[in-house]
Amino acid sequence: MLEPGIKGTQQVRVREENSAEVMGSGTLKVFATPAMVALMEETAWKSVAEHLDQGEGTVGTALDIRHTAATPLGMTVTCESELTAVDGRKLTFHVIARDETGVIGEGEHQRFVVNNEKFQAKADSKGDKTKG
Repeated sequence: MLEPGIKGTQQVRVREENSAEVMGSGTLKVFATPAMVALMEETAWKSVAEHLDQGEGTVGTALDIRHTAATPLGMTVTCESELTAVDGRKLTFHVIARDETGVIGEGEHQRFVVNNEKFQAKADSKGDKTKG
């Protein structure tokens, strides 16, 4: 059952492949904002996955985050999420990312519970419309 208070944690090592330089979000060898966003989304969805019904998943629909500090290559970034609100199928999370020296980013993330098969079929049908 989905209720506020569900928490999750994920970690990632900062490497060339998730740097701003390689991900195209800048020219520096620091943890990229898109990589931090992906870590935040992963932490949130994984935290609630075991609480969903068979065949259900979640999709991200909104992010309001700030990336406030740079993290160099070699450090580890830890993200924590907490489910703060459940409104029907809409889930709201507080997400925060830290490296070994402190907070590097935080904010709010929303996801919606979906039926995986129906959602995928609807998305795939969009592609079918462009093939004619």
